[in-house]
Amino acid sequence: MKIEEKKSIQDYTREELSQLIKPAFRAKQVYSWLYHKYVTSFDEMKNLPQLLKDELSKTYRISPLKIVRKEKSRDGSIKYLFQRDDGNTVESVLLLMKKKQFNEDGSIKHQEKYTVCISCQVGCKVGCSFCLTAKSGFIANLTAGEIVEQIRMIKKDNDIDANRRLNIVYMGMGEPLDNLRAVAQSSRIFADPDGMAIAPHRQTISTSGLSSKIVKLGKLGLGVNLAISLHAVDDELREKLMPINKAYNIQSIIDAVKQFPINDRKRVMFEYLVIKDVNDDMASAKKLLSLLNGIKSKVNLIYFNPYGGTEYKRPEEKDMKQFQEYLTKHGLHCTIRESKGLDISAACGQLRDNELEENGV
Repeated sequence: MKIEEKKSIQDYTREELSQLIKPAFRAKQVYSWLYHKYVTSFDEMKNLPQLLKDELSKTYRISPLKIVRKEKSRDGSIKYLFQRDDGNTVESVLLLMKKKQFNEDGSIKHQEKYTVCISCQVGCKVGCSFCLTAKSGFIANLTAGEIVEQIRMIKKDNDIDANRRLNIVYMGMGEPLDNLRAVAQSSRIFADPDGMAIAPHRQTISTSGLSSKIVKLGKLGLGVNLAISLHAVDDELREKLMPINKAYNIQSIIDAVKQFPINDRKRVMFEYLVIKDVNDDMASAKKLLSLLNGIKSKVNLIYFNPYGGTEYKRPEEKDMKQFQEYLTKHGLHCTIRESKGLDISAACGQLRDNELEENGV
């Protein structure tokens, strides 16, 4: 069997593996080797009998992706470019949210805190006018194993211990709800306490607003956080920025969000990419406040990261703060996302685009 014909073992939950591997307790051992030791071959799984290791090697593979490029920012963020078997590439980003802190005696007071943005598709069907990923259109869905492998390889590459928790955001390349089956499967795999143990409350699925699939996601009962890429407060502008708004307009998104199950401690995140002279005015802030009235929500204002060839510009800091202050003053929880990796390929899809250009594609 050719290696590309073998299914990645990361495609399976531990429960599924326990049905495929006998005796069933071996599945827990395999999970430990994969997600605690970050092994790259079945031969490294020392407590498995050789016969089982041989059988697993014939049937499954461990590494469906490989790192082909990475860039490290002065702020500690690292952008990764992963390559699939078909040669196509996707991006992930390790964001250092808080640096390690030490006590006076040199002992560790607080460990680093990380968030990882992961991709779920090669390219994207949504076609947002401000997004560099949209230039290449949609190419393929990632498998659950390819989604999981992004986190596994990043943890291995940075020697992040298995018991160290991090946050995951499905906010790289692609629309997560357009690949819902694989995204949901990866979420379950991430959450397994015998694997990476990344609890659902540490996972956020960010969508451009596929209303019917927001409802479907809610019914799956994954317990994840929901983030909506809104970016505009009226359908006319949103259709210009996000053509998908013609199929899923703002009101349909609001209606779907109201059906999404959230517990008492959670809020739905509304992401608002702020673009200079496009949606950064106070009239938009007032409309946004009205639009989200009655929804347990918070707003994350995001600076637009310019890239070569775009007509859009990064907003002024004073305008961002004025926008935030208006919403906060009127009772809407609002934050400004700290820009990361501005000295490297910061825009989503930029590292991939640079790689394609260098290779003459």
